[in-house]
Amino acid sequence: MVWIGGADACRLGWFRACRETASRQVHFGVFECVADLLSSWPQPDMLAIDIPIGLPDSGARECDRMARRCLGWPRRNSVFPAPIRRAINATSQSEASGITLAIDGRMVSAQAFGLFPKIREVDALLRTSAEARSRIREIHPEISFWSWTDGKAIVESKKTPAGKAKRQALAEQWLGPEVMDSARGRHLKKHVADDDILDAIAALWTAARIERSEAATLPGNPPTDSAGLRMEIVY
Repeated sequence: MVWIGGADACRLGWFRACRETASRQVHFGVFECVADLLSSWPQPDMLAIDIPIGLPDSGARECDRMARRCLGWPRRNSVFPAPIRRAINATSQSEASGITLAIDGRMVSAQAFGLFPKIREVDALLRTSAEARSRIREIHPEISFWSWTDGKAIVESKKTPAGKAKRQALAEQWLGPEVMDSARGRHLKKHVADDDILDAIAALWTAARIERSEAATLPGNPPTDSAGLRMEIVY
């Protein structure tokens, strides 16, 4: 049996969607840490995850620039600049902004800084585990949906009723009309939001493309960062 997975951060840690490639059985779960996404049943051979992985020493990643160009206005704003490596251990937004301002001439937003703990968690795992590096790939859900809809971005925000409906329709066409209820289980929306579920399903859709050798990357020949991690977005 070959399982693939897609994961997105949520208030409880990480939300994961998995699918067995032959039987098409699906499984959903919430996990406290990123290592659990790989070790907990069903263990995915390939996990697509919505988090920046390769981190630049300075400047913006080419994959982020390309993703913004693909999405256009207004969805380009959903692609946050990846933090520079020297800033990810900052303990406050002001510290992170000070480091980034000195090197890059820009500040770090509160929303971007909110992702730093998850970025540190994934970065630490990948830097210390060759197995994790072979199984985890970075995606961006809006780029996954862009690819899913033949290169046309979903203009409406995922937080709006119209935006949620369009993304949910894709998920239901692929995984069945009961997929949202099945995915949510007993988890409250304040702990696992609908868009957390849909973003994880978008990641899972890309994982399926990776497993079938159909996926592409932004950019086409991804560079690596100073830790040897690929700076890419897979779709």
